[in-house]
Amino acid sequence: MSHQTGIRANDELRKFFAKCKLGKVRLFKVSIDNEQLVLSDYKNVEKSWEDDFDPMVIPMIEPGQPSYILYRLDNKSDIGYDWLLISWSPDESPIRQKMLYASTKATLKQEFGNACIKEELHGTSEGEISLAGLRRYRKVESSPAPLTMQEEELARLSKAQSFTLSNAAIDTRTPTMSGVSFPVSNAVIDSVNQMVKRKINYIQLRIDIDNEEIHLVTDGIITVDQLSDQIPKDAARYHLYSFSHTYEGSTIQSVVFIYSMPGYSCSVKERMLYSSCKGPLLDIIESNLGLTVSKKLEIDATEKLTEDYLIDEIHPKQVADKPKFEKPKGPPSRGAKRLTKPQKV
Repeated sequence: MSHQTGIRANDELRKFFAKCKLGKVRLFKVSIDNEQLVLSDYKNVEKSWEDDFDPMVIPMIEPGQPSYILYRLDNKSDIGYDWLLISWSPDESPIRQKMLYASTKATLKQEFGNACIKEELHGTSEGEISLAGLRRYRKVESSPAPLTMQEEELARLSKAQSFTLSNAAIDTRTPTMSGVSFPVSNAVIDSVNQMVKRKINYIQLRIDIDNEEIHLVTDGIITVDQLSDQIPKDAARYHLYSFSHTYEGSTIQSVVFIYSMPGYSCSVKERMLYSSCKGPLLDIIESNLGLTVSKKLEIDATEKLTEDYLIDEIHPKQVADKPKFEKPKGPPSRGAKRLTKPQKV
């Protein structure tokens, strides 16, 4: 169950939900205002959904301001037209706003109608929510099943020497056998330092494949119940979570490094880069920035990171010691032990 904020649609937006499903509305924008979901703008159908897409979607977004955009496709089912939900969350948005919109999305889908929403698209830049970005996303969605850890390692080792900047976007000067080292941004360094000082307890990082850098996505203070909600279902990410918990009567602060990989939503190239960059990134975090990581986890986007799960991973149950071997007792009828006297010479 995802963590929700309690924010609901106002009366005007609820009435618009019914109106827009009649077929004349191409898209509409929803924002959060005064702790309510409100209608910000809408556009009617003009041409085909592909021709309307960029001219209508792009003008709807605002730099630094998250929002939701519901876009009507031309496909139709028994319950009406199919809709695309676009979650716009630019990198420069305040962390609290990002978390607020992420936590309220489930409520929006429920009130509009989950069955009507056939696709979802998350974007942090204009290129990600353009028509070209949607086509890239769909292509990735139809990619083969994710590689197993063993397959990823074999593929990485076999291709390590042949990768170039043009086809893999990695630094070939770095020893590939021990991983790929990308520089981290200043925002990442500042954020890790804040975690060392215990001013925040959560950090999310992403690889900028084009620029070969590791960037900060978001950071802040969250509860363990909100942790699963931070795992994207359409992109790989690294996460750091400072987990405060009680174990055997003591309060413990353990930093957990989480590598999340949704699989179907990521290309082979992205999966291999995230797998290869993980070790060098951890070395920077621990050796250079002084943050001690207690546990390293690899998960997919469907796994739930509960408090019990983290405690079991950080403090695995010990296998009970086997009983010591005891020498078997002799037969009960053998009698008392004999004393042998030395013979006189």
